[in-house]
Amino acid sequence: MEDNRIVDLYWQRNESAVSETAEKYGKYLHSISYQILQNAEDAEECVNDTYNDAWRSMPPHRPSILSTFLGKITRRISIDLWRKYSAEKRGGGAAALALDELEECVSGTEDVMTEVERFELQKKLNDFLLTLPQTERQVFMCRYWYMEPVSDIAKQFAFSESKIKSMLYRTRNKLRAVLEKEGY
Repeated sequence: MEDNRIVDLYWQRNESAVSETAEKYGKYLHSISYQILQNAEDAEECVNDTYNDAWRSMPPHRPSILSTFLGKITRRISIDLWRKYSAEKRGGGAAALALDELEECVSGTEDVMTEVERFELQKKLNDFLLTLPQTERQVFMCRYWYMEPVSDIAKQFAFSESKIKSMLYRTRNKLRAVLEKEGY
């Protein structure tokens, strides 16, 4: 089913919207969540929470790209759950490592950022990503959006792990320079 039709089902409050979403995007959303949590049951719970959040946010929101909208919800829910678990266990894992790598570029503060600041930072990140060559951008997104392990990215792109690590290091340094120049 086409995305605009699925969104229409949400707007009509038709419960088949959830089943259509699950059929079309369930594996994709589970993959995002699993890369962060490394636990199939927790990932499934996050995907179900994604359907619930999508149901509650449509209407009033009408996403232009449904896959991105759902992926963003899943990622947020999964990271929130991962943070809860890591606060309890202080454990490691792929998500912790990926977030630690990015921390030196984009560090948070104890104060909650305003929506305007968040939007500006998001725009800067998107603009930065558009300046990267396609392969470098894809590797960066695999690591920091999908939280994939370096070994999986190396296999996917047929590069050595050291090449992927080096590429990510250089990209993070470029990002840090851009953000420092912009005052972040």
